[in-house]
Amino acid sequence: MEYISHSPGETERFAAAFASLLQPGDVVAFLGGLGAGKTAFVRGMASAMAPDAEVSSPTFALVNEYDGKVPLWHFDMYRITSVEDVYSTGFFDYLEMGGVLAVEWSENITPALPEETVFVQIDRLSDNERKITVTGKEADRFEDLVL
Repeated sequence: MEYISHSPGETERFAAAFASLLQPGDVVAFLGGLGAGKTAFVRGMASAMAPDAEVSSPTFALVNEYDGKVPLWHFDMYRITSVEDVYSTGFFDYLEMGGVLAVEWSENITPALPEETVFVQIDRLSDNERKITVTGKEADRFEDLVL
């Protein structure tokens, strides 16, 4: 499915609706360059899943945890250069803990991602516009997503 967002706020609203369809154990892998809006998307997810969360990029921590009815774990794999490095992040442990994993820079860990991963590609069209494309084996459940 594809969606065109016209502002960061619209991206966050779309992401909140998207998050309402996520289930414990889901992995959402983000693709997109610097400034594409990956963290804004996660901020929208958190607004639905962990409303009290203050979302920031986990670049230095590698993972930020947001407590909600279903926990949201926000990973930044920007500095990960091999699948072996993934073990140091605790990523595989989090897969077993029943929350939702949001993974920025997921292309750095593609071989470690579960088969059922939902991919969210964010492409910058202009200063404010973004094309958001949801793909993957489980992408069908997002087809009827409306704001």
